Amino acid sequence: MPVSLKCNLRSVCRFLLIACLLIFSNEVGAQICNGSLGDPVINIDFGRGSANFGPGLGSSTDYRFVTLRSPNGEGDYTIVKTTNGLNGGWYNIFNHTPNDFDGYMMIINAARSPGIFYESATPIDLCPNTTYEFAAWIHNLLRIDGIRPNITFFILSTDDQVLGSYNTGDLPNMDPQWRQYGLQFTTTSSSEVKIRMINNGLGGAGNDIALDDITFRACGAQITSQIGSTGNTETNICEQSNASFNLSVNVAGNTTMKYQWQQKTGSNWVDISGETTTKYTAIFNNAQPGQYRYRLVMGPPQNFNSVSCRTNSPELTINVNKYPTPTAISNGKVCLGDPILLDVADATGTYEWRNPVGTLFSTEKSPIIPNASFGMAGTYTVKINSLGCEASSNVYVTIVNPPIPHVDKTSVEICQGTTTMLNASGGTTYNWRPTVGLSATDVPNPIANPDKTTLYTVSISNGACVRTAQVNVIVFNLPKSNAGADKVMLLGNSVVLQGTIGGDNISYFWSPELGLDNPRKLNPVASPSLSTIYTLNVISGNGCITATDQVFVRVYEKVVVPPSFSPNGDGINDLWNISAIETYEKPKVSILNRYGEVIYETSDYFQKPWNGKQNNKDVPVGVYYYIINLDSKSKPLSGSLTVIR
Repeated sequence: MPVSLKCNLRSVCRFLLIACLLIFSNEVGAQICNGSLGDPVINIDFGRGSANFGPGLGSSTDYRFVTLRSPNGEGDYTIVKTTNGLNGGWYNIFNHTPNDFDGYMMIINAARSPGIFYESATPIDLCPNTTYEFAAWIHNLLRIDGIRPNITFFILSTDDQVLGSYNTGDLPNMDPQWRQYGLQFTTTSSSEVKIRMINNGLGGAGNDIALDDITFRACGAQITSQIGSTGNTETNICEQSNASFNLSVNVAGNTTMKYQWQQKTGSNWVDISGETTTKYTAIFNNAQPGQYRYRLVMGPPQNFNSVSCRTNSPELTINVNKYPTPTAISNGKVCLGDPILLDVADATGTYEWRNPVGTLFSTEKSPIIPNASFGMAGTYTVKINSLGCEASSNVYVTIVNPPIPHVDKTSVEICQGTTTMLNASGGTTYNWRPTVGLSATDVPNPIANPDKTTLYTVSISNGACVRTAQVNVIVFNLPKSNAGADKVMLLGNSVVLQGTIGGDNISYFWSPELGLDNPRKLNPVASPSLSTIYTLNVISGNGCITATDQVFVRVYEKVVVPPSFSPNGDGINDLWNISAIETYEKPKVSILNRYGEVIYETSDYFQKPWNGKQNNKDVPVGVYYYIINLDSKSKPLSGSLTVIR
């Protein structure tokens, strides 16, 4: 028996609501119509507009309406196009209504206590004693775990009699999809109903939802449709055809109904005059391209003229398809031995390719025939079948001889910094790669001057075909000579020359040979009796230039210690220069005054000869004494020297 819910929207009778939830959640499950459906007679989609936020719902809810911001307080709601930017913990979604980018949806932040969050403000007029499907789209907005929404739908008569209810259960969190929930119910003799939606969850961290596209659709007997006797609901014919199709509908059960065939014109379904049985013949003469859609509507005779009382059969579709307009194409003139590439432009469907003698060889759109021969030349034909409509196209394939590439030399040797001419022939156009080191890339005989060994490839074309040849330019590095730093030595001693060399395929020798232990060594021992300039000669075995470098070996007879010097700043004899002291590695020189005090001392005398100063001040004119330790094997030299100003 029906249960009355006499709860004012502003003051919810929580005890009765909870009791009814328990009763109807056990009696009525989630039932979507399992028969035929009518067009939506009610579609609550919350409107549309140019602004991102829409107007409030007034008395349809007792939640607080907020606009231009997110409903962040429990018991808040807003009407908006998208949640983008409203709350970082929500999914960014748009309203659910298909292809309605200006449409709104309702965003609900559940109150802390369970209660009504939506109720239709005015009664909804349906057809009496008729079964309907009620459905709504809901999105759980929470991207993380939290309190889960739990929604119960009630369909009530105007005196609050429950005609049907459905509980969604706890909606899963972290679900990025809109989901449809609904139920099936039957009106009474009174056709007016209203909707009530209750959120059973608690407010707080979570329980935030979006609601959109609330619909009522008449739910009738099961209906099956077919074209002819095939059981198909869609078929195809070609344009300009003459054909007829028997459309039929089978209605389950022995119901007394009124029928009407309709055809869709634009976005509207239009009655076909006189066609009021479950069968209809669609006739096409010189059929024009397009999609022709049919359906049968049915309803009780007494209420047939009310669209809210009618249901519809599944649609039957006849597609009148255009003939394809294919264009067969190939890779132009094909070189002997190259693949033949075929393709079809401006058409899709199934393909049948036939060769010049009419043999079917491929059903691919773009077949490839390898290793073309002269016998493969001729007309290739492709037939396209697009949804039963056929058309053909052909292309002529010519087979030509390729160029015979030729280069004068496949390998050339040059010295670094010199040039060579590359010579190719056999075609009408040329293209050299890489471009580095070439005077030009589009001539048969460019000048090559690479810095290093480079393999050049030339593409030679005769206008239809391309073949390649290669020339390897081998670059020899030039000889390099470094005789090292100049040397000094005492007569009777020796020094080692520090020569270094570089280059490809080289030989070397020192000249003159006088005083060298081996002029063919890079580091010979030099023992000249006179100061000598030695030359390191590096010769290229590849015919490149010869490199030379010189080193000067100065020969001193002995160490000569001057008895005096005049550090007066006139640029003459201002330093106490000891001849040949640089022939020793680290000689130690000490200068003492007449009291035996050291006033100057160094182990790097060649670089720092004494300038007659002590602590950057001129020493007095007079006699001083020196001690020179040349090395650990030699007796120290000592004596006096006079400082003259």
